[in-house]
Amino acid sequence: MHKNVILIGGGGHAKVVMDIVEACGDRVRGILDDVLPVGAQVQGVPVLGTTADAVRFEDAQFVIAVGSNEVRKKLAARLDAAWYTAIHPSAIVSERAVIGEGSVVMPRAVINSGARIGQHCVINTAAVVEHDNRIDDYAHVSCGAVLTGTVHVGEAALVGAGAIVRNNVTICAEAIVGAGAVVTADITEKGTYVGVPARKLV
Repeated sequence: MHKNVILIGGGGHAKVVMDIVEACGDRVRGILDDVLPVGAQVQGVPVLGTTADAVRFEDAQFVIAVGSNEVRKKLAARLDAAWYTAIHPSAIVSERAVIGEGSVVMPRAVINSGARIGQHCVINTAAVVEHDNRIDDYAHVSCGAVLTGTVHVGEAALVGAGAIVRNNVTICAEAIVGAGAVVTADITEKGTYVGVPARKLV
């Protein structure tokens, strides 16, 4: 049976999530957004109201279509909703991997055996999450990033586009790994880390 899905957020990230929902054979019923006016359209899909209106749609499932980890976390805490997990059909996901509710797995991503993805995470286009990785809630693994085996990404952390994380490395909660960085050692405090090997910006 096709699912009725409402997107929370109507920005650029929502456009990609919309494509994923439709590629899964489900229906994007509309969008809830706190900035866009009711009746506006995003790629032909109408804005039905604000996030506070989620309680009006008891028959729908919801996905937070927002790229910001912090915003996803706040919205998930505030909304009592049935969450939709969006996994693009072109993604390669092991049957031995676990993906938490409300997460989004984008085209050509790879999630291998033993990986555990938390709730409301984003595994972006062509990202690789290798075996036995643990990605905590609200984290974002950006386009083309590669997490080798047994990596732990903390809650609401961001791994930037094209970054590489060596096996057995931990990245603490809310840390930011810059695009193209190579992480070779544990990141134990919040901050932004760039370069090869990655170092904290001061």
